[in-house]
Amino acid sequence: MDSTSVTSKGQVTIPKEIRRQLGIRQGSRIEFVCVGDRVELRVKSTPSGATGSGFGLVRSARAQVPADFDPADLLGR
Repeated sequence: MDSTSVTSKGQVTIPKEIRRQLGIRQGSRIEFVCVGDRVELRVKSTPSGATGSGFGLVRSARAQVPADFDPADLLGR
C-alpha cells in the first residue's frame, strides 16, 4: 500500500499506479466520501479527448504551413 503526506494546502499526490488503474489524468473530477474512519476516492468524470494519439500536444515556434501548400512550387517548375 502506498502512502503520501498532506501539504500545507491539504493536497496529496495520488500514486502513479493508482492514477493509471483508475484512468485519472489532468482534468479528472474526483469525489471524496467519508466511510466510517476511512475516506474513499471516486472518479466522477474523466476529460474526453484523443489523448492516445498525442496529436496536438507539441507546439512549434515556426509559422504553420498553409493547407494548400505545394512543395513542387519550391522547385520553380
